Amino acid sequence: MRFNFKRLFWLALFFAACTSAQSPAGEPTQSAVPQPTATSWPRTRLKSPEYGIQAFLWWKPEITKRDLTLVQELGFQWVKQSFSWRDIEPAQKGHYEWKLADDVVRRVGRRGNLKLLARIDRQPFWSQAPGTPKSENAPPANLQDFGDFCYAIADRYKGKITAYQVWNEPNLAREWGNQPPDPAQYVELLKICYQGIKSADPDALVISAGMATTGTSSNEAMPDDVFIEQMYQAGAAPFFDLLGVHAPGYKAPPELSPAEVAQKPELGGQRFFAFRHVEDVRQIMEKYGDTAKQIAILEMGWTTDPLHPDYAWHAVTEEQQADYLVRAYQYAYQHWAPWIGLMSILTLADPSWTENEEQYWWAISYPDWPENRLRPAFAALQAMPKLQR
Repeated sequence: MRFNFKRLFWLALFFAACTSAQSPAGEPTQSAVPQPTATSWPRTRLKSPEYGIQAFLWWKPEITKRDLTLVQELGFQWVKQSFSWRDIEPAQKGHYEWKLADDVVRRVGRRGNLKLLARIDRQPFWSQAPGTPKSENAPPANLQDFGDFCYAIADRYKGKITAYQVWNEPNLAREWGNQPPDPAQYVELLKICYQGIKSADPDALVISAGMATTGTSSNEAMPDDVFIEQMYQAGAAPFFDLLGVHAPGYKAPPELSPAEVAQKPELGGQRFFAFRHVEDVRQIMEKYGDTAKQIAILEMGWTTDPLHPDYAWHAVTEEQQADYLVRAYQYAYQHWAPWIGLMSILTLADPSWTENEEQYWWAISYPDWPENRLRPAFAALQAMPKLQR
Protein backbone atom coordinates (compact mmCIF):
# COMPACT_ATOMS: atom_id res chain seq x y z
CA MET A 1 0.00 0.00 0.00
CA ARG A 2 1.28 3.48 -0.92
CA PHE A 3 0.81 6.09 1.80
CA ASN A 4 0.11 9.71 0.88
CA PHE A 5 2.15 11.39 3.61
CA LYS A 6 0.99 14.90 2.67
CA ARG A 7 -2.62 13.81 3.06
CA LEU A 8 -1.84 12.15 6.42
CA PHE A 9 -0.14 15.37 7.54
CA TRP A 10 -3.16 17.50 6.70
CA LEU A 11 -5.54 14.98 8.27
CA ALA A 12 -3.47 15.08 11.46
CA LEU A 13 -3.73 18.87 11.51
CA PHE A 14 -7.47 18.62 10.93
CA PHE A 15 -8.06 16.23 13.82
CA ALA A 16 -5.77 18.22 16.08
CA ALA A 17 -7.73 21.37 15.28
CA CYS A 18 -11.03 19.60 15.87
CA THR A 19 -9.81 18.27 19.25
CA SER A 20 -8.62 21.69 20.38
CA ALA A 21 -11.94 23.19 19.35
CA GLN A 22 -13.96 21.21 21.94
CA SER A 23 -15.84 23.26 24.53
CA PRO A 24 -15.42 22.44 28.24
CA ALA A 25 -18.67 20.50 28.10
CA GLY A 26 -17.26 18.34 25.34
CA GLU A 27 -19.50 19.82 22.64
CA PRO A 28 -17.74 20.88 19.39
CA THR A 29 -17.69 24.58 18.62
CA GLN A 30 -18.03 26.08 15.13
CA SER A 31 -14.23 26.38 14.79
CA ALA A 32 -12.49 24.40 12.06
CA VAL A 33 -9.02 24.21 10.61
CA PRO A 34 -7.76 27.83 10.46
CA GLN A 35 -8.08 29.20 6.96
CA PRO A 36 -5.42 31.46 5.43
CA THR A 37 -6.07 35.16 5.47
CA ALA A 38 -4.73 37.87 3.19
CA THR A 39 -1.61 38.06 5.37
CA SER A 40 -1.06 34.35 5.99
CA TRP A 41 1.88 34.18 3.61
CA PRO A 42 4.30 36.79 2.27
CA ARG A 43 3.32 38.71 -0.85
CA THR A 44 6.14 40.17 -2.91
CA ARG A 45 5.15 43.38 -4.64
CA LEU A 46 6.21 43.66 -8.27
CA LYS A 47 7.63 46.72 -9.92
CA SER A 48 5.12 48.71 -11.93
CA PRO A 49 5.00 47.47 -14.60
CA GLU A 50 7.05 44.33 -15.20
CA TYR A 51 7.45 43.04 -18.76
CA GLY A 52 6.61 39.52 -19.94
CA ILE A 53 5.53 37.39 -22.87
CA GLN A 54 3.92 33.99 -23.49
CA ALA A 55 6.13 31.36 -25.12
CA PHE A 56 5.84 27.68 -26.07
CA LEU A 57 8.86 25.94 -24.60
CA TRP A 58 7.53 22.47 -23.88
CA TRP A 59 8.22 20.10 -26.76
CA LYS A 60 11.26 21.17 -28.80
CA PRO A 61 14.51 22.05 -27.01
CA GLU A 62 15.99 23.82 -30.02
CA ILE A 63 13.01 26.19 -30.19
CA THR A 64 13.06 26.62 -26.42
CA LYS A 65 16.64 27.83 -26.63
CA ARG A 66 15.88 30.24 -29.47
CA ASP A 67 12.73 31.69 -27.91
CA LEU A 68 14.28 32.25 -24.49
CA THR A 69 16.99 34.19 -26.29
CA LEU A 70 14.25 36.23 -28.00
CA VAL A 71 12.69 37.05 -24.63
CA GLN A 72 16.04 38.29 -23.37
CA GLU A 73 16.62 40.27 -26.56
CA LEU A 74 13.30 42.02 -25.93
CA GLY A 75 14.67 43.11 -22.56
CA PHE A 76 11.73 41.43 -20.81
CA GLN A 77 11.87 39.99 -17.28
CA TRP A 78 9.20 37.27 -17.47
CA VAL A 79 8.34 34.32 -19.66
CA LYS A 80 4.97 32.61 -19.34
CA GLN A 81 4.60 28.90 -20.12
CA SER A 82 1.71 26.47 -19.75
CA PHE A 83 2.40 23.55 -17.41
CA SER A 84 -0.47 21.23 -18.27
CA TRP A 85 -1.57 19.08 -15.34
CA ARG A 86 -2.45 16.41 -17.90
CA ASP A 87 1.13 16.28 -19.19
CA ILE A 88 2.66 15.97 -15.72
CA GLU A 89 0.28 13.56 -13.93
CA PRO A 90 -1.25 11.82 -16.96
CA ALA A 91 -2.07 8.24 -16.05
CA GLN A 92 -3.10 8.12 -12.40
CA LYS A 93 -2.95 10.11 -9.22
CA GLY A 94 0.48 10.44 -7.67
CA HIS A 95 2.39 9.18 -10.75
CA TYR A 96 4.28 12.19 -12.09
CA GLU A 97 6.22 12.61 -15.32
CA TRP A 98 8.47 15.58 -14.67
CA LYS A 99 11.00 15.38 -17.50
CA LEU A 100 9.56 18.03 -19.83
CA ALA A 101 8.73 20.35 -16.96
CA ASP A 102 12.22 19.87 -15.52
CA ASP A 103 13.73 20.78 -18.88
CA VAL A 104 11.75 24.03 -19.12
CA VAL A 105 12.52 25.06 -15.54
CA ARG A 106 16.21 24.25 -15.95
CA ARG A 107 16.54 26.13 -19.24
CA VAL A 108 14.80 29.22 -17.87
CA GLY A 109 16.93 29.04 -14.73
CA ARG A 110 20.13 29.03 -16.77
CA ARG A 111 19.20 32.43 -18.17
CA GLY A 112 19.72 33.99 -14.76
CA ASN A 113 17.62 37.09 -15.21
CA LEU A 114 14.29 35.56 -16.32
CA LYS A 115 11.30 34.86 -14.08
CA LEU A 116 8.99 31.98 -14.93
CA LEU A 117 5.19 32.21 -14.78
CA ALA A 118 3.55 28.77 -14.96
CA ARG A 119 -0.08 28.50 -16.05
CA ILE A 120 -1.59 25.38 -14.50
CA ASP A 121 -4.83 23.84 -15.77
CA ARG A 122 -5.99 21.10 -18.22
CA GLN A 123 -6.97 18.21 -16.02
CA PRO A 124 -5.87 14.61 -16.57
CA PHE A 125 -8.85 12.58 -17.70
CA TRP A 126 -8.59 10.25 -14.72
CA SER A 127 -9.59 13.18 -12.50
CA GLN A 128 -12.99 13.57 -14.16
CA ALA A 129 -16.08 11.88 -12.75
CA PRO A 130 -16.45 8.30 -14.10
CA GLY A 131 -18.54 8.15 -17.23
CA THR A 132 -18.22 11.82 -18.16
CA PRO A 133 -16.94 12.70 -21.64
CA LYS A 134 -13.34 13.82 -21.91
CA SER A 135 -13.11 17.58 -21.70
CA GLU A 136 -10.18 19.70 -22.86
CA ASN A 137 -10.25 21.85 -19.72
CA ALA A 138 -12.46 21.00 -16.78
CA PRO A 139 -12.30 21.15 -12.98
CA PRO A 140 -11.67 17.72 -11.46
CA ALA A 141 -14.42 15.78 -9.73
CA ASN A 142 -12.42 16.02 -6.50
CA LEU A 143 -10.83 19.46 -6.12
CA GLN A 144 -8.29 18.03 -3.67
CA ASP A 145 -6.69 16.20 -6.60
CA PHE A 146 -5.82 19.58 -8.08
CA GLY A 147 -4.70 20.89 -4.69
CA ASP A 148 -2.32 17.94 -4.35
CA PHE A 149 -0.93 18.67 -7.83
CA CYS A 150 -0.46 22.34 -6.92
CA TYR A 151 1.48 21.27 -3.83
CA ALA A 152 3.59 18.80 -5.83
CA ILE A 153 4.65 21.25 -8.53
CA ALA A 154 5.41 24.05 -6.06
CA ASP A 155 7.36 21.66 -3.86
CA ARG A 156 9.47 20.39 -6.76
CA TYR A 157 10.21 23.86 -8.15
CA LYS A 158 10.45 25.87 -4.96
CA GLY A 159 12.41 29.04 -5.67
CA LYS A 160 12.51 28.24 -9.41
CA ILE A 161 8.97 29.04 -10.60
CA THR A 162 8.26 32.61 -9.50
CA ALA A 163 4.50 32.66 -10.05
CA TYR A 164 1.57 30.40 -10.89
CA GLN A 165 -1.54 31.30 -12.87
CA VAL A 166 -4.41 29.15 -11.58
CA TRP A 167 -6.54 28.14 -14.58
CA ASN A 168 -7.50 30.12 -17.67
CA GLU A 169 -10.78 31.82 -18.62
CA PRO A 170 -13.16 29.91 -16.34
CA ASN A 171 -15.82 32.45 -17.33
CA LEU A 172 -16.20 30.42 -20.55
CA ALA A 173 -18.00 27.07 -20.52
CA ARG A 174 -15.43 25.60 -22.91
CA GLU A 175 -12.73 26.22 -20.27
CA TRP A 176 -14.91 24.82 -17.46
CA GLY A 177 -15.85 21.35 -18.66
CA ASN A 178 -18.64 22.68 -20.90
CA GLN A 179 -20.54 23.62 -17.76
CA PRO A 180 -22.02 27.08 -17.13
CA PRO A 181 -19.39 29.39 -15.62
CA ASP A 182 -19.48 29.23 -11.83
CA PRO A 183 -17.46 31.89 -9.97
CA ALA A 184 -18.03 30.32 -6.55
CA GLN A 185 -16.82 26.93 -7.76
CA TYR A 186 -13.76 28.54 -9.34
CA VAL A 187 -13.01 30.22 -6.00
CA GLU A 188 -13.00 26.79 -4.33
CA LEU A 189 -10.53 25.53 -6.93
CA LEU A 190 -8.39 28.66 -6.55
CA LYS A 191 -8.45 28.36 -2.77
CA ILE A 192 -7.30 24.74 -2.65
CA CYS A 193 -4.53 25.41 -5.18
CA TYR A 194 -3.39 28.52 -3.29
CA GLN A 195 -3.12 26.53 -0.09
CA GLY A 196 -1.17 23.80 -1.86
CA ILE A 197 1.28 26.19 -3.51
CA LYS A 198 1.86 28.33 -0.44
CA SER A 199 2.31 25.30 1.82
CA ALA A 200 5.14 24.12 -0.42
CA ASP A 201 6.65 27.45 -1.48
CA PRO A 202 5.45 30.44 0.57
CA ASP A 203 7.35 32.91 -1.61
CA ALA A 204 5.73 31.80 -4.88
CA LEU A 205 3.13 34.22 -6.21
CA VAL A 206 -0.38 32.96 -6.98
CA ILE A 207 -2.26 34.79 -9.73
CA SER A 208 -5.96 34.22 -10.34
CA ALA A 209 -7.11 33.18 -13.81
CA GLY A 210 -7.35 35.75 -16.55
CA MET A 211 -10.90 36.01 -17.88
CA ALA A 212 -12.06 36.21 -21.46
CA THR A 213 -13.28 39.75 -22.13
CA THR A 214 -16.88 39.41 -23.23
CA GLY A 215 -20.28 41.00 -22.84
CA THR A 216 -22.14 37.70 -23.28
CA SER A 217 -24.29 36.41 -20.42
CA SER A 218 -25.42 32.84 -21.04
CA ASN A 219 -24.66 29.24 -20.13
CA GLU A 220 -21.65 29.57 -22.44
CA ALA A 221 -20.05 32.73 -21.05
CA MET A 222 -20.14 35.31 -18.29
CA PRO A 223 -18.76 38.85 -18.62
CA ASP A 224 -15.33 39.08 -17.04
CA ASP A 225 -16.19 41.92 -14.69
CA VAL A 226 -19.35 40.13 -13.49
CA PHE A 227 -17.37 36.94 -12.90
CA ILE A 228 -14.65 38.77 -10.95
CA GLU A 229 -17.17 40.61 -8.78
CA GLN A 230 -18.87 37.31 -7.94
CA MET A 231 -15.45 35.87 -7.08
CA TYR A 232 -15.07 38.59 -4.47
CA GLN A 233 -18.57 37.92 -3.18
CA ALA A 234 -17.63 34.24 -2.85
CA GLY A 235 -14.62 35.10 -0.67
CA ALA A 236 -11.76 34.93 -3.19
CA ALA A 237 -9.69 37.82 -1.83
CA PRO A 238 -7.41 35.90 0.59
CA PHE A 239 -6.50 33.29 -2.02
CA PHE A 240 -4.48 35.13 -4.67
CA ASP A 241 -1.51 37.49 -4.60
CA LEU A 242 -2.27 39.29 -7.87
CA LEU A 243 -5.58 39.48 -9.74
CA GLY A 244 -5.24 38.06 -13.24
CA VAL A 245 -6.76 40.02 -16.13
CA HIS A 246 -6.83 39.68 -19.91
CA ALA A 247 -6.51 42.90 -21.89
CA PRO A 248 -6.88 42.52 -25.65
CA GLY A 249 -7.08 45.89 -27.38
CA TYR A 250 -9.47 44.84 -30.16
CA LYS A 251 -9.69 47.73 -32.64
CA ALA A 252 -9.12 50.66 -30.29
CA PRO A 253 -5.85 52.46 -29.59
CA PRO A 254 -4.67 51.77 -26.05
CA GLU A 255 -5.33 55.26 -24.69
CA LEU A 256 -9.09 55.28 -25.45
CA SER A 257 -11.24 54.94 -22.35
CA PRO A 258 -13.96 52.28 -22.01
CA ALA A 259 -16.57 55.05 -22.12
CA GLU A 260 -15.19 56.37 -25.42
CA VAL A 261 -15.05 52.91 -26.98
CA ALA A 262 -18.62 52.16 -25.82
CA GLN A 263 -19.80 55.15 -27.87
CA LYS A 264 -18.12 54.01 -31.09
CA PRO A 265 -19.89 51.09 -32.88
CA GLU A 266 -16.95 50.72 -35.26
CA LEU A 267 -14.76 49.90 -32.23
CA GLY A 268 -17.22 47.38 -30.80
CA GLY A 269 -19.54 49.67 -28.88
CA GLN A 270 -18.99 48.13 -25.42
CA ARG A 271 -16.58 48.94 -22.60
CA PHE A 272 -14.73 45.63 -22.70
CA PHE A 273 -13.48 46.36 -26.24
CA ALA A 274 -11.03 48.86 -24.71
CA PHE A 275 -7.55 47.95 -23.50
CA ARG A 276 -8.35 50.25 -20.58
CA HIS A 277 -11.18 47.93 -19.51
CA VAL A 278 -8.50 46.90 -16.99
CA GLU A 279 -9.55 50.06 -15.12
CA ASP A 280 -13.11 48.69 -14.78
CA VAL A 281 -11.67 45.61 -13.10
CA ARG A 282 -9.54 47.76 -10.81
CA GLN A 283 -12.70 49.53 -9.66
CA ILE A 284 -14.08 46.16 -8.53
CA MET A 285 -10.95 45.58 -6.45
CA GLU A 286 -11.42 49.02 -4.91
CA LYS A 287 -15.09 48.32 -4.20
CA TYR A 288 -14.16 45.26 -2.15
CA GLY A 289 -11.25 46.93 -0.36
CA ASP A 290 -8.55 44.91 -2.15
CA THR A 291 -6.45 47.88 -3.18
CA ALA A 292 -3.20 46.62 -1.65
CA LYS A 293 -2.93 43.98 -4.37
CA GLN A 294 -1.70 44.51 -7.91
CA ILE A 295 -3.17 43.38 -11.21
CA ALA A 296 -1.27 41.02 -13.52
CA ILE A 297 -2.19 41.25 -17.19
CA LEU A 298 -1.77 37.67 -18.37
CA GLU A 299 -2.66 38.23 -22.04
CA MET A 300 -2.54 41.50 -23.97
CA GLY A 301 -2.25 42.32 -27.64
CA TRP A 302 -3.82 43.26 -30.94
CA THR A 303 -4.48 40.79 -33.76
CA THR A 304 -3.61 41.24 -37.42
CA ASP A 305 -5.98 38.44 -38.52
CA PRO A 306 -7.47 38.94 -42.02
CA LEU A 307 -9.03 35.47 -42.26
CA HIS A 308 -11.34 34.66 -39.36
CA PRO A 309 -14.52 36.74 -39.27
CA ASP A 310 -14.72 36.72 -35.46
CA TYR A 311 -11.35 38.47 -35.36
CA ALA A 312 -10.89 40.16 -38.75
CA TRP A 313 -13.37 42.92 -37.89
CA HIS A 314 -10.98 44.24 -35.25
CA ALA A 315 -7.69 43.40 -36.98
CA VAL A 316 -5.01 46.07 -37.14
CA THR A 317 -1.98 46.32 -39.38
CA GLU A 318 1.37 44.92 -38.24
CA GLU A 319 2.61 48.49 -37.87
CA GLN A 320 -0.38 49.39 -35.69
CA GLN A 321 0.15 46.25 -33.62
CA ALA A 322 3.72 47.35 -32.93
CA ASP A 323 2.72 50.92 -32.11
CA TYR A 324 -0.21 49.96 -29.86
CA LEU A 325 1.79 47.47 -27.81
CA VAL A 326 4.47 50.05 -27.05
CA ARG A 327 1.86 52.68 -26.23
CA ALA A 328 0.01 50.24 -23.95
CA TYR A 329 3.12 49.79 -21.81
CA GLN A 330 3.72 53.52 -21.80
CA TYR A 331 0.13 54.26 -20.77
CA ALA A 332 0.30 51.72 -17.94
CA TYR A 333 3.56 53.19 -16.65
CA GLN A 334 2.14 56.72 -16.71
CA HIS A 335 -1.35 56.02 -15.32
CA TRP A 336 -1.54 52.62 -13.58
CA ALA A 337 1.45 52.62 -11.25
CA PRO A 338 1.71 51.32 -8.57
CA TRP A 339 -1.24 48.91 -8.94
CA ILE A 340 -0.18 47.35 -12.24
CA GLY A 341 2.31 44.50 -11.90
CA LEU A 342 3.18 42.04 -14.66
CA MET A 343 2.04 42.83 -18.21
CA SER A 344 2.46 39.74 -20.41
CA ILE A 345 2.05 39.91 -24.20
CA LEU A 346 0.31 37.32 -26.31
CA THR A 347 2.68 35.97 -27.75
CA LEU A 348 5.76 34.41 -29.32
CA ALA A 349 4.42 31.95 -31.88
CA ASP A 350 3.85 28.29 -31.18
CA PRO A 351 5.99 26.47 -33.78
CA SER A 352 3.00 24.31 -34.76
CA TRP A 353 0.69 27.18 -35.74
CA THR A 354 -0.39 27.94 -39.29
CA GLU A 355 -2.26 30.87 -40.81
CA ASN A 356 -5.49 28.90 -40.42
CA GLU A 357 -5.37 29.30 -36.63
CA GLU A 358 -6.46 32.58 -35.10
CA GLN A 359 -3.63 32.48 -32.53
CA TYR A 360 -1.09 32.82 -35.35
CA TRP A 361 -2.16 36.42 -35.93
CA TRP A 362 -1.69 37.65 -32.35
CA ALA A 363 1.98 36.67 -32.26
CA ILE A 364 4.91 39.06 -32.63
CA SER A 365 6.97 36.34 -34.32
CA TYR A 366 6.34 33.69 -36.97
CA PRO A 367 6.32 29.94 -36.24
CA ASP A 368 9.25 29.28 -38.57
CA TRP A 369 12.16 26.94 -38.02
CA PRO A 370 15.08 27.15 -38.53
CA GLU A 371 14.36 30.54 -40.12
CA ASN A 372 13.61 33.19 -37.51
CA ARG A 373 11.13 35.77 -38.81
CA LEU A 374 9.88 38.51 -36.52
CA ARG A 375 7.00 40.94 -36.91
CA PRO A 376 7.52 44.71 -36.60
CA ALA A 377 6.19 44.56 -33.02
CA PHE A 378 9.27 42.67 -31.92
CA ALA A 379 11.68 45.43 -32.99
CA ALA A 380 9.42 48.12 -31.52
CA LEU A 381 9.21 46.37 -28.15
CA GLN A 382 12.92 45.66 -28.15
CA ALA A 383 13.69 49.35 -28.66
CA MET A 384 11.11 50.51 -26.11
CA PRO A 385 12.53 51.81 -22.80
CA LYS A 386 11.49 49.40 -20.02
CA LEU A 387 10.22 52.03 -17.60
CA GLN A 388 9.24 51.01 -14.07
CA ARG A 389 8.23 52.64 -10.81
